Amino acid sequence: MTARMANRRDFVHLGALLVGGGVLGACGQARDAEAPRRSAAPVGPVPPTPSIPARWPDLRIDRSLMIPAGRHARHRTRRMRPRYITIHATDNFARGAGARNHALGLNRGSLTATYNSLGYLSWHFTVDDGSIYQSLPCDEQGQHADYEGPGNRLSIGIEMCVNRDGNLSRTLDRTARFTAVLMKEYGIPIQGIVPHYHWPRTRYKDGKHLGHKACPSVLMDGGKPGAKWNAFVAKIARYRAQL
Repeated sequence: MTARMANRRDFVHLGALLVGGGVLGACGQARDAEAPRRSAAPVGPVPPTPSIPARWPDLRIDRSLMIPAGRHARHRTRRMRPRYITIHATDNFARGAGARNHALGLNRGSLTATYNSLGYLSWHFTVDDGSIYQSLPCDEQGQHADYEGPGNRLSIGIEMCVNRDGNLSRTLDRTARFTAVLMKEYGIPIQGIVPHYHWPRTRYKDGKHLGHKACPSVLMDGGKPGAKWNAFVAKIARYRAQL
């Protein structure tokens, strides 16, 4: 999802929850897109939380700050069978703005949004250099990509933390491995791993077209996917081959 409020395309009210006054931007809606071909797609119910392989115990998922059922961004839910994984960066560079503080904001309903249909932002996982927090079950839609578009309807949203007191290289590597785990769990092919930039956005409330967001900013070249993004996807594919 998120980029800074500098673009003023939506509004998020964090109060004093996120340290250092860091803020997150919000997302819009896209036109429909063709779903990628699924690989080894699971049948039956969608597992709400993926299983972590024994070889990567550091990818343990902390579910202690899940958004409460029936409240905040889960006051209304829509079921989902994920076909994509959308990668974001928080663009919150404040010290201490790691996964826990972002998950806490979602848990407390502090991340509100003006222009989407829910009134809140939401995504599934937040990753930093030492932890992974889950905020939504993987069988529920979030509000992180493109308002009422396929990015929200069909994708698991991962936010990568970029706080200046964190280790970005480690965060990127952990996100790549975790994405590979999600691919295996939900039968998502490498073509279904997309940056937030992938989804063109049209605001829900007023229909304003916002175009593409340069997100995750740390993996964009000139505001668009390029060599950095391609190298990240190649790393995910290598990790997926190990599972």
